[in-house]
Amino acid sequence: MKIKAAIFGASGYTGQELIRILSGHPQVELMAVTSRRYAGVKVSDVFPSLSGLTSLTYSNATPQEIAKLCDVVFLALPHGVSMDIAPVFIKAGKKVIDLSADYRLRDLATYEKWYAKHNSADFFGQAVYGLPELYRQEIKKSRLIANPGCYPTSIILGLMPALKNNLLDVSTIIADSASGVSGAGRDPLVGSLFCEVDGGFKAYKVGKHRHTPEIEQELNTLAGEKFAISFTPHLLPVKRGILSTVYATLTKDITLAELHSLYVSAYAAEKFVRISPAGTYPNISSVCGSNYCDIGLAVDPRTNRVIIISAIDNLIKGAAGQAVQNMNLACSLAEDGGLQMSPLYP
Repeated sequence: MKIKAAIFGASGYTGQELIRILSGHPQVELMAVTSRRYAGVKVSDVFPSLSGLTSLTYSNATPQEIAKLCDVVFLALPHGVSMDIAPVFIKAGKKVIDLSADYRLRDLATYEKWYAKHNSADFFGQAVYGLPELYRQEIKKSRLIANPGCYPTSIILGLMPALKNNLLDVSTIIADSASGVSGAGRDPLVGSLFCEVDGGFKAYKVGKHRHTPEIEQELNTLAGEKFAISFTPHLLPVKRGILSTVYATLTKDITLAELHSLYVSAYAAEKFVRISPAGTYPNISSVCGSNYCDIGLAVDPRTNRVIIISAIDNLIKGAAGQAVQNMNLACSLAEDGGLQMSPLYP
């Protein structure tokens, strides 16, 4: 019997990717997709790329109506909106995978400092952070999964083995990340227009990006101590992909060969993390269209620093693909179900 799924808020880029992946999932039947803007419009009319893959039409159904149709629901909604919707599905006994930030943080005060007042604080502590490589067993048992942000996914996966092995002076961690324009969403914004982006490369939200507390929360947990990092996001003049470069001072002598061996061992059982050959580094063109995270490593003996470079597709491993990976775990399906697509190259 197939798992019945629905997407609440499915008219953005992440929603489109969820529809594309779930429509090809052998063990899932996509029952409904919602959008207030496109209610009554065929999905294929909004996204011609999905023509022939789905016959669904967008509806403006209530959460209560959608809950009657599905076993699991994906909330592809803006921050601050999911918190009002998720409790309806949870109370109805449905599994919820929330792609907003509303349940990612464990400390309520921190959430309200970086976002807004939380309207469903009773459910705040029930969510599992949906990074399968870190919380696989907890995800399997959870009814509320907080899908990670795109930048945090690339940075956490890049740092995880080094932090678990106490290789780094955590006070020195710096993360520079560059994302394609699709990370800003589908709504028309001046800063995302072709003429504004093409030929440019810029930093934004320097020192104040909302993913910062999420990154620090998980890195602190891995390291077993509290610390802050410097995180600077940048906008790339491409459609999709994230490249994160992380720097930190080493606390132990380690060669590149030893570091590479450690990372290969740490991720040996992971389906979607690929360690680049020693001396080579990831390119977003090698992961776009896939659920892979590619990680490359360097050791700089001159400065005693490690340099970790990771690449993901921000819309897939950074959003929709990881959400489906979480659904597979929560619904006892093969973890790579629906996600066995190779990257699009060139």
